[in-house]
Amino acid sequence: MRKTLALLSLLLFTGATWAEPLRITVLGDSLVQGYGLPQGQGLVPQLEQWMNENGAETVLQNAGVSGDTTAGGAERAAWTLSDNPDGLIVLLGGNDMLRGLAPQAARANLTRILQTAQAQGIKVLLIGMKAPRNYGPDYKRDFDAIYPELADEYGAVLHPDAFAGIAEAAGNDPAAAQAFMQDDSIHPNARGVALNVAAIGPAALQLAASIAQ
Repeated sequence: MRKTLALLSLLLFTGATWAEPLRITVLGDSLVQGYGLPQGQGLVPQLEQWMNENGAETVLQNAGVSGDTTAGGAERAAWTLSDNPDGLIVLLGGNDMLRGLAPQAARANLTRILQTAQAQGIKVLLIGMKAPRNYGPDYKRDFDAIYPELADEYGAVLHPDAFAGIAEAAGNDPAAAQAFMQDDSIHPNARGVALNVAAIGPAALQLAASIAQ
């Protein structure tokens, strides 16, 4: 809450006002697309509502494709950004992990996306994923490092973990987290999305403030 209030203060202090709502595209996979959720309960509509309720008049565009990997996101980044949105939120990498794809490949693909946005002067919020431990410590170390390192290199806003809201509510207990997941244990239910959105929200406000400066 304190961080949210601080970012709202930043919006006011910098005179971050705009005549029209910010247009921000959300590029991602099924977590963005809203797999298994009723209309209006996915990450994009919930985050749009959260941002508007917290002082950032915003329209989010859903560019989520179920099953997409970082490679798929990189392939469609240019045409996804062809309408020149004010900002970009990137949430990709979950399917790379599910398939055990090399962290080096995911890093290269996310780099392409960030470079595409940078070339157009589009500010980015990069949402990270945390690799499971079943691929071993080296895989987890290399995969988890992708997001903070790329955010630092390209000046993107970083939210380190797409599932941070659920993890905090469940006390990092996988059994307790199931209350916020769909039956596949991969995708959040509407309650889980709301928790994750509340965790992502301050970073999204930071993105909005950086665009409006």
